[in-house]
Amino acid sequence: MTVQLDSPGIDTAGTSAADTELGALFEQVQELDAQILDVIKKRAELSQRIGAAAKASGDSREAQAREMAVLDRFRELGADGNTLAMTLLRLGRTRR
Repeated sequence: MTVQLDSPGIDTAGTSAADTELGALFEQVQELDAQILDVIKKRAELSQRIGAAAKASGDSREAQAREMAVLDRFRELGADGNTLAMTLLRLGRTRR
């Protein structure tokens, strides 16, 4: 969702209660984005370590089963969940 604050009919001169609430909501989203980014980075690092260990031990079949489980966990979000799961899996693959 996009909010265009310079649209006609929106008073940007004064700060209303709605503006204050909107600002607080945007701030909360920014905080969540920062937390999500940190968690994704940690997840990718762990996944890369797991991938390296699985490759070293020749246990690729188990890794594939676990990737399928990730897809299943995000299925409740529909098509976007699948895209998100695939992105997380791609970020976590061992870099060559």
